[in-house]
Amino acid sequence: MAAAQAAAHSRPGTLRVRILMYDGVEEVDSIGPAEVFDIARVYFDAKIDVKYVTVDEPRVITMNRGAKMVVEHRWRAQDADLVVVPGGGWRDPAAPGTHVEIARGVLPRAIADAHDGRRIIAGVCVGVMLMSAAGLTRDRPCTTHTLAKERLESEGGIIKKARVVDAGTVVTAGGVTSGIDQALWLVEREFGPDMATGVEGVLEHERRGVVWR
Repeated sequence: MAAAQAAAHSRPGTLRVRILMYDGVEEVDSIGPAEVFDIARVYFDAKIDVKYVTVDEPRVITMNRGAKMVVEHRWRAQDADLVVVPGGGWRDPAAPGTHVEIARGVLPRAIADAHDGRRIIAGVCVGVMLMSAAGLTRDRPCTTHTLAKERLESEGGIIKKARVVDAGTVVTAGGVTSGIDQALWLVEREFGPDMATGVEGVLEHERRGVVWR
């Protein structure tokens, strides 16, 4: 734990993580990464601030499996160093979720505006399709859930056969539980491998596959 704490304090400032929430968002896509970052903060003293945010007014959102969450914070790009974009609701284009948010256009515009070359945008599962709608994956290495890879490629993404694809400020992950592995990779990237393996131990979770980078 001491080595992990040393790694955490080697990063200047606090990593401000903001998780974009909307009706139909997948529970594991959003809560899984939040758990990883919060474990790093609580158990290993990592300088991380995690908040769920909405581009609309703070409100109660209904998630993909019916769980409800009070999202107390409104999205402000200037308050984020790392933006997590979870997916949800891909099977039914008419149901609340990614398709509806792509058609509405508000989230893709917010994501496009946030990508300034310094801020990290991390898409989980079909949340990557929101990033694609924002133009972030065109001509970039990326991945998404198996069910959406064909469309992602048709929109200009360069599909890689990896669970997590790190293209610098654009980081993408495959389906659902891949978001946990992505968050662990980002902890490793920002705070060091001792921190990441420490968080794995608390989670009782082992990462799969190689990060493409």
